[in-house]
Amino acid sequence: MGPMVAAKDFIEKAGLFCHEHPVTKDLHLHCTLKGSLAYTGKGHATDRAVTLGLHGYTPAGMANYDADGLYDDLASRNAVALNGGTFLGFSPRFNIEFDLSDTLPQHPNGMVFQLLDGSDKVLIEEVYFSIGGGFIASLEEIGELVAPMKATSTQSCPYPFDSARSMVAMANSNKLSIADMKRANETAHITAQKLEEGLDAIWHAMQRCINNGLSSDGCLPGGLNIARRAKKLFHYLKETPDQASLNEWLCAYAMAVNEENAAGRLVVTAPTNGAAGVIPAVLNYIVEFESMSRTQVHDFLLTAAAIGGLIKHRSSISGAEVGCQGEVGSAAAMAAAGLCAVRGGTPQQVENAAEIALEHHLGMTCDPVNGLVQVPCIERNGFGAIKAYTAASLAIHGTGEHFMPLDNCIEAMKQTGLEMSHKYKETSLGGLAVSFTEC
Repeated sequence: MGPMVAAKDFIEKAGLFCHEHPVTKDLHLHCTLKGSLAYTGKGHATDRAVTLGLHGYTPAGMANYDADGLYDDLASRNAVALNGGTFLGFSPRFNIEFDLSDTLPQHPNGMVFQLLDGSDKVLIEEVYFSIGGGFIASLEEIGELVAPMKATSTQSCPYPFDSARSMVAMANSNKLSIADMKRANETAHITAQKLEEGLDAIWHAMQRCINNGLSSDGCLPGGLNIARRAKKLFHYLKETPDQASLNEWLCAYAMAVNEENAAGRLVVTAPTNGAAGVIPAVLNYIVEFESMSRTQVHDFLLTAAAIGGLIKHRSSISGAEVGCQGEVGSAAAMAAAGLCAVRGGTPQQVENAAEIALEHHLGMTCDPVNGLVQVPCIERNGFGAIKAYTAASLAIHGTGEHFMPLDNCIEAMKQTGLEMSHKYKETSLGGLAVSFTEC
């Protein structure tokens, strides 16, 4: 998603340049993927995303397209058309470079876009970084980020908090839930109606992901010949409900979403694509089996967003920065907090639920086999959902008092990520990625 957004941004800059400097002969585009994007770019379909972005497509806009068919069509054109009739040469095969040399120092997910003339003179160049969850930063912006986010004035929100400690204290002093504060902060920028419509759209997209995954079978693309399992498990659970366990339902839902992700189809970044199944699985389970209302679904999502924002602000949600603890670990913390909240948990219990879930993902590496988001990613989302549910249950049965604060746990995740070898941070150079034998 990040590379697609970056590519679209660059083609708009290229279009502006060509409008102001009408030199139209033999202009062509080049993209160099660096670091993690180079190592796992093929498996993550980064080259396909760049191609789509250069042709003006966005992640959200791709929801109703056949991505494979569209990519094949665009790749065969060997050019990108700009408004006004200018064509820029571009072939994914020859103009996307997977550079396995030094990573850019600012971030492991770097990419360099260039517009060149017929003699390969660089006319414009932009460096972007994919910082997680589909967000990007330019070379100029990356130094201005506080963790992976841009800082804004606290005056823009009625309940500003930048730590779990201040979040809980503010909720208690104002006698509000975390969801109430998050709702107020959001409606300081958009109307309540827009917020509700946005939350509904997120939840409906999550449901669509689950339903699509539960109705699809066959092998996933990429060469590992991994068979989809969610549909078969789902039908077993429906046919033998007396033998169905909570864990199996959560795994069916989570795996359905991540099988869709592995197939390059629609998912909701929650907070990333690789961890997209955890929150939908937990939320779908309680909607299906505990009859949660629309308001409770909104409260779940708002609470989860508050926790995810804290993690992103104080550490990272990027597997390329901190390993899978930042992806599935963050998703589990978000889901645990949301579940605890809608079951009536106090702000202290919600914070405790998030901490428990995150704590038991600390040190988790990101080592996808062949750079594909399949092994161990799909099953890992199921286990993340189970841990989230368990964490919420433990917290709701406690008083909210606990030894390790969430802020400290987030800091531990950050430090662990900094000290983790790059081999285990979405490069497929270590761990499970190199511990299998091809027959």
